[in-house]
Amino acid sequence: MQSEKTKTIIYWALTGLVAFIFLGSAAGKLIGNEDAIKMASGFGLNAKTYALLGMVELVCLILFVIPRTGILGTLLLAAYMGGAIATHLEHGVSVIAPCIIQVMLFVIAIFRFPELRNRLLNNK
Repeated sequence: MQSEKTKTIIYWALTGLVAFIFLGSAAGKLIGNEDAIKMASGFGLNAKTYALLGMVELVCLILFVIPRTGILGTLLLAAYMGGAIATHLEHGVSVIAPCIIQVMLFVIAIFRFPELRNRLLNNK
């Protein structure tokens, strides 16, 4: 069995990995370089809406990282990724990357939050 310290280090490292992915994505939307705006316009989004999505993503990420609001952040990021997957499907773009991120998010949440793990896996 792993010690509590080891588990804590692992879950913070995994949380940092997901945070890095979402932070990069949000920053790209907020900065709005030409390539990002071009991709967004292909999805029918203007620069203002794209930046707003970046803000939503950033708020969800902050909620995910804070331990007290982590489960809420997990649910909001999962919903956000569901929208990303639906948008990709609608426009015929590969859904592999958003699906991998979604799976990573759930695996990390189950590892990180014992109450969520107990609820989902029906452990006592």
